[in-house]
Amino acid sequence: MTDVTTANQMFFDPTNMDRGAVETLVSDALKNADDGELYLEYRQSEGFSFDDGRLKSASFDTTQGFGLRAVVGEATGFAHASELSEQAINNAVDTVRAVQTGRSGQSALAPAGANRALYSDENPLTEIPFDAKVKALAEIDAYARAKDNRVVQVSASLAGSWQGIEIIRSGGERSGDIRPLVRLNVSVVVEKDGRRETGSHGMGGRTGYDFYLEEETWKSAVDEALRQAVVNLDSVDAPAGEMDVVLGPGWPGIILHEAIGHGLEGDFNRKKTSVFSDLIGERVAAPGVTVVDDGTLPDRRGSLSIDDEGTATSSTTLIEDGILVGYMQDRQNARLMGVEPTGNGRRESFAHMPMPRMTNTYMLGGDRNPEEILKSVKKGLFAANFGGGQVDIVSGKFVFSCTEAYLIEDGKLTAPVKGATLIGTGSEALKKVTAIGDDMALDSGIGTCGKAGQSVPVGVGQPTMLVEGLTVGGTAS
Repeated sequence: MTDVTTANQMFFDPTNMDRGAVETLVSDALKNADDGELYLEYRQSEGFSFDDGRLKSASFDTTQGFGLRAVVGEATGFAHASELSEQAINNAVDTVRAVQTGRSGQSALAPAGANRALYSDENPLTEIPFDAKVKALAEIDAYARAKDNRVVQVSASLAGSWQGIEIIRSGGERSGDIRPLVRLNVSVVVEKDGRRETGSHGMGGRTGYDFYLEEETWKSAVDEALRQAVVNLDSVDAPAGEMDVVLGPGWPGIILHEAIGHGLEGDFNRKKTSVFSDLIGERVAAPGVTVVDDGTLPDRRGSLSIDDEGTATSSTTLIEDGILVGYMQDRQNARLMGVEPTGNGRRESFAHMPMPRMTNTYMLGGDRNPEEILKSVKKGLFAANFGGGQVDIVSGKFVFSCTEAYLIEDGKLTAPVKGATLIGTGSEALKKVTAIGDDMALDSGIGTCGKAGQSVPVGVGQPTMLVEGLTVGGTAS
C-alpha cells in the first residue's frame, strides 16, 4: 500500500502536477456519475532471453499514464493518455462527461480499502545487477546441457516488473499499491534416435529475483523441464474415447480456471451469458467440490492488496460442497446486481477499463489419498500437465491439450502418451467428480489470463481429482 508521500514522489513531484488541482478535476469530472475514478500508473519492466548458449535479447521499458472513468448505470465513459499532466487530465474530463446525462440513482459507496500489504514494495529490477542475471541464465544453460547428453536446445528467460498505482475518487479519496512481479522460465529440447521432445517449467510471484536465482531453485526448474522432456521421448499415441481421467494437483487447475472460473465472473452473469447465470443456490458440481477465488495469498502471482478499483481483495467462495454460492464482482456489476464487490475489479494497464477477473482460483482439497484414487481406476488417463486450450464462456465447452499424461491400467501408471486432449463442458465435468485428493497445491506462479483483449497475472490450483466419463481426444489409430 502506498502513502501520500510515496504517491507524490511517483506521480506528482516528477510531473509538477498539483494534487489538489487534480483532485478538483476528478470531482468535477464525476459530479454527475454513479461511480468512477482516476487511475494513475507507473511501471518499469524488463526481460532477458537466453537461447542456444547466448543472450538473445534484453529489454527494459518504462511506461506511465492515467485512465479516467465515469460510470452511470450500465454506461461508461473512459479516456486515457500516456501523458501525466493536469492539462491531459482536463482534456479527458469532457470525454467521460459524455455518459453523464442523468444519474441512475445507484451511486456507489467508496471501496473498502485494504490495511495490509501482501508483498514487498521493493523494486526487483534494481536488487540484482544486470550481469548477475545474465550469468544465472548462462549457468542454467550449461547445467541443462551437462545434466543429459540428449539435450540439444535450452531456452531460459527472466521477466520482472515493478508497478505503482494511485486511485483518486471524487472528494479526494485515494488508495494506492506498489506491485512487484517476477518470473523464471526454462525450456529444454531432447533428442533420441532422431526424435525430439520438449519439456518446460516456470515459477514466479510477487517477490524479488533472489529466491529464483538461487542455484538450488533454478536447478530444480531445469530438472523438472528435463524430466518432462525425457518422459515424452518414450510416449505413445494417446487413445481416444470416453474414459476416467485423473487430473494431477497444481497447474491442472488451469482447466478449472478456464472452464469454470470465467463463467463465474459477474459481468457474464449480470448479462446472463454464462451457463451459471441465475443458478445461485443450485447444485452445479458433485458433493465435496468447493472452489474459491482468493486474492489475499501473500506473494502469489495472482494476489493484490487492493484491486484496480481500490477495493481490498478477499477470499470468495464460489462453489461450496457442489452448490453455487457466489460470483466474482467488480464495482459496476456488483452495484447493478445489488451485491457487494469482491475485490475482483482488474485491468491490464491505465489504458484499459476494469472488469471482473480472477485472482488465485482453486479447488479445496478432499480426504482421499492420491494413490488410492489412482488404484481405483482400472483403465483411464492421468493428466499431469497442460498446454493451451480453448473455452466457450457461454456454453462452458472446453478443449485442453495435455503436455504430460500417462495411461492408467489396473490402477497403475504405465506408458506416457502424446497428443491427448480433454474435451467437455465445465459444469458437466464438475458433476462427474467422484474423488478429491488431500494434496491440494497451487501452481508454481506462471499463470496469465486473457479476457476481452486484456491480460493479467493469475494463479490456479487443485488437488488430485478423478473425473469419470470424460471425453479424451487422441492420436492412436
